[in-house]
Amino acid sequence: MPYLTYKLIHLLGIFALLVALGGMAAHAASGRSKKENPNHRTLLAFHGLGSVLALVGGFGLLARLNLEAQGLLPGWIWAKVALWLLLGGMVALPYRKVGWARALLVALPFLAFVGALLAVYKPL
Repeated sequence: MPYLTYKLIHLLGIFALLVALGGMAAHAASGRSKKENPNHRTLLAFHGLGSVLALVGGFGLLARLNLEAQGLLPGWIWAKVALWLLLGGMVALPYRKVGWARALLVALPFLAFVGALLAVYKPL
């Protein structure tokens, strides 16, 4: 597949992941429980599908960059993998730590910005 296709898959995954986390965090921040959220399963599906698409698209992009020929992967890739793991694990956070749900709403755009910064500038 072309580079642009992988980029679109990657971005679609990121958007779905952020929408799911934002939806759960907003619902939890309003003081409601997981059982009161009629869309909880849909948001979980968006989160899972978004995680997979972001990973597949990201590694597809890496394949198109031919970075494996240089040996070890650069640090910015490891930072993006760590960010992916962090966002993947945050699915449990809004309802388990309700007090952190608002902080998650603030953190999500910042984390997305950090991911974009790493992808565009490749600083490490």
